[in-house]
Amino acid sequence: MGGVAPENKEVFFDDIYKRNVDTVYRLCYVYLKNIADAEDAVQSIFLKLLDSDISFSNRNHEKAWFILTTKNHCKDILKSWWKVRKVDVESLPDLPSKVGYELSGNVLEKLLELPAKYKIVLFLYYFEGYSVKEISSLLGDKESTIQTRLSTGRKRLKFTLGGFYEKSYP
Repeated sequence: MGGVAPENKEVFFDDIYKRNVDTVYRLCYVYLKNIADAEDAVQSIFLKLLDSDISFSNRNHEKAWFILTTKNHCKDILKSWWKVRKVDVESLPDLPSKVGYELSGNVLEKLLELPAKYKIVLFLYYFEGYSVKEISSLLGDKESTIQTRLSTGRKRLKFTLGGFYEKSYP
């Protein structure tokens, strides 16, 4: 977007927003585990884009920027003073929510309970369709590490679902 005339910047931003908002929202939800925080984070991430002079070389670069920026922003939120000292969510009454896509049973709930290193890899692989090699590049980890996290994450998810959740994985 660097060097783009102001009126054209709005058009480019609109296109970029439409292409990436769903992915950014879902990643924020995976990290932050609630709709309100996820929506706030999405807004902040797109404001970062507007404030930056970044120029994307292609759509893969664009998507990688959003994934890394989202990951880093959500991690900052999770370790912030406010988030650490919030009231425990378990003590609040349950409210119905909709994330925008459905998973059978309570798979999403159990996925969100996994440690971040497993849930982000599982999310990128199964929901966003990234390969192990692409995830490795995006997260800056070795491919073998990503494969191990996928395997361990699947096992942990299966176990938390009571060990009876049988599904073939691609």
